[in-house]
Amino acid sequence: MPSRRTVLAATAGVAASLAISGTAHANDKQLRTLISRMTLEEKVGQLFVMRVYGHSATAPDQTDIDANLKEIGVRTAAEMIARYRVGGIIYFTWAHNTRDPHQIADLSNGIQKASLRQPRGLPVLVSTDQEHGIVCRVGEPATLFPGAMAIGAGGARKDARTLGRIAGQELRAIGIRQNYSPVADVNVNPANPVIGVRSFGSEAGAVAGLVTAEVAGYQGAGVAATAKHFPGHGDTAVDSHYGFPVITHSRELWEKLDAVPFRAAIRAGIDSIMTAHIQFPALDDSGDPATLSHPILTGILRGELGYDGVVVTDSLGMEGVRTKYGDDRVPVLALKAGVDQLLNPPSLNIAWNAVLKAVQDGELTEARLDESILRILRLKARLGLFEEPYVSHGGVTRTVGTPAHLAEADRIAERTTTLLVNEKRLLPLNRRTHRKLLVVGADPASPSGTTGPPTGVLAAALTELGFTATALPTGTAPSAATVAQAVAAAQDADAVIVGTYNITAAQKTLVEQLVATGRPVVAVAIRNPYDVAQLPAVPAYLAAYSWTDVELRAAARVIAGKAAPRGKLPVPVQRADDPAKVLYPVGYGLSYGR
Repeated sequence: MPSRRTVLAATAGVAASLAISGTAHANDKQLRTLISRMTLEEKVGQLFVMRVYGHSATAPDQTDIDANLKEIGVRTAAEMIARYRVGGIIYFTWAHNTRDPHQIADLSNGIQKASLRQPRGLPVLVSTDQEHGIVCRVGEPATLFPGAMAIGAGGARKDARTLGRIAGQELRAIGIRQNYSPVADVNVNPANPVIGVRSFGSEAGAVAGLVTAEVAGYQGAGVAATAKHFPGHGDTAVDSHYGFPVITHSRELWEKLDAVPFRAAIRAGIDSIMTAHIQFPALDDSGDPATLSHPILTGILRGELGYDGVVVTDSLGMEGVRTKYGDDRVPVLALKAGVDQLLNPPSLNIAWNAVLKAVQDGELTEARLDESILRILRLKARLGLFEEPYVSHGGVTRTVGTPAHLAEADRIAERTTTLLVNEKRLLPLNRRTHRKLLVVGADPASPSGTTGPPTGVLAAALTELGFTATALPTGTAPSAATVAQAVAAAQDADAVIVGTYNITAAQKTLVEQLVATGRPVVAVAIRNPYDVAQLPAVPAYLAAYSWTDVELRAAARVIAGKAAPRGKLPVPVQRADDPAKVLYPVGYGLSYGR
C-alpha cells in the first residue's frame, strides 16, 4: 500500500497543507492551485461518479471484465480512472463490488492507488447507497440497522444518531466516504412506489429531526451524508426509475412539508444533497425534471436555502431524467442547472464527451466547471482523503460488524416494532399453549445481504425463543394451490405467523383463509404498514417496516414476549373502504401493559 508520502507527492505537495487545515474554506487557495494545474479533460472527469463492475480495481472476474467492456469500454476500474479521470465511484451489490468488508477495503485501496498514480492524481470519493432497511449495498457481516420508517416508529433522535455514527464508522473503515443517506422525503402518499418505508414518516418536523440526527452521526464519523431527493419525492405514485413523476404540491405546501427536512439538513451542515428526477410545476413550470432545473437547484437550493455544499444527481440512468432529453444533453443541462456531481450515466463515454464538447463550444465555461470541482475538492479535503486515502485490514477487523455494534442494532430494532391489532390479548404468544407455529407469507429476497428469506428468519428466531416453528414460503402472489397447502399445514399448528408485503389480492385471500381455519393468526407487515387496513379480521397485527433480519428478529422477540412493542406509527393508515378516513393515526401503537 502506498505511504502517505506517496500520496502527498502525487498531489504535487499541496496535500500537505490541506491536511493541516481543518476547515474547507481555509484551503480554497490551495484547492484552486490544484484546479489550475488540471487539464480540461481531468476537470470533466472530476465531475463524474461512475459504477464499475468487479471486486478488484485491477483483477476482476472475467464476467465483470466483459460487463465493463460492454458498458464503459474499459476492462477494470483502474482503466476507467486512467481514461476518464473520474472523481468518484459508486459501489453496488449487483456490480459485484461488495462481497465482504476486507474485499471492499482492498477494492477501495486499489481505486485510490490507480487514481493517485496518474499525473496530478487526486483521491477518489467512493460512495454507495447504505440507507439501511430495504436499500443497502454492504451486507453481513457489516452491521445492518432498521430502515428509516422503522427509526421513525422508534421516534428517538438518539437512535438515528447512533445508527449514523456506527454505520459511518464501518463505511469509512472499508473506504466508502460518501453515503447517499438519509432520505429526507416526507412520505405522505401511501401508494408511493419508490420511497415508502425509506422515509422516516409523514410529519415534516419529525422527519427533519431524524434527518439531522442521522447526518450528525454520519458526518461525525467522517463520512459525507447526503439528503435526498431534493426538492422532495414523498408524494408520487410513479417510480422515477421507470417513469417521470409529477409533484402537484403548491409552493406553500412545499414550504410547509417537503422543504422542512432539507432546510434542517442544511442548517446541520449536510455535506451533499441529491436531486430528484421529478417535475415540480409549482417550483418550475418548464416541464424539466428538478435535476435539470436552474430555478430549483440554483434559484431555490443555492439561492433561497443558501446551500453551498455538493449537489449530486440521482442516477442518470433512471428514466425520470431521460424522458425529455438525450443522454448527451442530460449531463450538460444538469451542470447548467447547478449540479456538481454527475452520478452513474448510462454511457460514461457519451456523457463525458458531451460535457467536454459543451466547454469547447462555449455552452459551458471552464469557470463553471471550476466552481463544482472546488466544492468536490473541499469535500474530499474535509473527509481527510488527501491525508488518509487508504484503509487497513486491521481497521476493518476492529470496526466492522463488532459484537457491540450488532447488539446496538438489535436494541434499536426492538424499539421500532409496532403493534397495531391485538384482539383478546393474543400477543405475546404463550409457548405452552402455542408452541407449534407455522410461518408463511411473502418471501422477497434479502434486501441487504442478510441471511433471509423472511419466513426462514422468523421461523429460526421463534425456534430459538422456545417455539417449534416451521417455514412455508407462499410468495407475494400465492396461487390457489399454495393457499390450500398453507391452510392444510395450519391444521397442524397451534398458531400461524403470516408476513404480508405490499398486500395483494392473493395475499389477502391467503390470510383470510388462514383466519377461517380458527387457528390464531398473527400478521406481520414486512414492508409497508398500510397492509393492515386490508385485513380487518386478523386478530393480531405487527408492523416491522422491512424484511431485514434485524427487524424480523425484533418482531419475533415481540411475538414471544421477550420484548415489548414500543413503536408508534410514523405515518397514518387510511381505511381501505374510505381512504379519506384514518384508521390508525400517526402515533398509534399498542403495548402489552399489565
